[in-house]
Amino acid sequence: MNRKCSVRYFIIPIILLSALVWSLSLALGSGSGAAYPNAQFIVSAEWLKQHLADEGLVVVDVREEKYFDGDVIPGAVRLPWSEFRYDDIDRNLGEKFVGLDKAQQVLGKHGIARSDKVLLYDSVERDGGATASYIFWVLDLLGHEQMMLLDGGIDSWRVAGFETAKTPIQRDPVLYQAPSGEMKPWVLADGEFVYRRLGDPMYQIIDVRSREEYIGEKGSLDLRGEPLKLGHIPTAVNMDYRLNWTDEKHKKLKPYADLRTLYRGLDSNRAVIVYCDSGRRGSFGYFVMRVMGIQPVMSYEASWKEWGVPDRFYPVELVERRFGSDTLPGVSETAVDEGRRVRSEAGSGDADSRLPASGSPKGGYVSCGG
Repeated sequence: MNRKCSVRYFIIPIILLSALVWSLSLALGSGSGAAYPNAQFIVSAEWLKQHLADEGLVVVDVREEKYFDGDVIPGAVRLPWSEFRYDDIDRNLGEKFVGLDKAQQVLGKHGIARSDKVLLYDSVERDGGATASYIFWVLDLLGHEQMMLLDGGIDSWRVAGFETAKTPIQRDPVLYQAPSGEMKPWVLADGEFVYRRLGDPMYQIIDVRSREEYIGEKGSLDLRGEPLKLGHIPTAVNMDYRLNWTDEKHKKLKPYADLRTLYRGLDSNRAVIVYCDSGRRGSFGYFVMRVMGIQPVMSYEASWKEWGVPDRFYPVELVERRFGSDTLPGVSETAVDEGRRVRSEAGSGDADSRLPASGSPKGGYVSCGG
């Protein structure tokens, strides 16, 4: 009897230790967290340190010159994300995507090849992932197979105690050429595409701007300095891109369980269109959807800079919307049922229960521009 007890007390710690090691391997696996459906898109500073010398890995510092502090992760290439944008003066559209051909020229000029594994990083103070994610979206648009973001940017590298360098590397130019059959042009939505999908039950729209912008309390200007319309695209649900961070200081991506809670009600069986004011914040929303395994997802890259121009006559609204389903990856049927029951029992006392569901025509368009 005593021998059996001794064996049991010996085996139990081994089992517990094995479970702990297995859990840690899942949490650290490919980077910041293998719990994400697409964990390969986000990595930690510790992961990068271990893989910095990997063949085919290209580390890219995407910070604009005016926000660049002179330090880079050793071996990084400098490619400011703004090289993929331009101002369309003739159409009064600021900060537009340069297009597929020009984007490939920019990548090739900086020595990035089609076969490279591209790791993108920005900074916490200025970006919080929302500029590295723009180049991630560009690469996804081109059908590039291997790209990822450094969670927490260069700040996480410094916090981990790793050394930085003063000089970025210069890679020899290459020909970056994406086969037309491998590109994914559908991830770039324009205004007419979005307009034709208003009220379409197969699409849901996410506005990642601040709530003040969403409900029309805060506006922005067009390329000529004139005010754009106030409000948001009809049926769009507001999900401020900053809500995806763990906190304002470190700006790392929330664990997948927290993201599932944040996006409860988003229907993974419907396409998602993400937009903001100019495409920068929207690209981070796009990245989050990709990490969460939501497909198809597309970025309305011109965003409010196009939709809000008064003479374009696109409709806007001020009513707040909410998601109306619970089918996110990893959400159990029990959780789905419980979520629906909570909302159905909340009654009129719950502010969220009074909001029209996304896709509902109720709530009204308040303006068609002009």
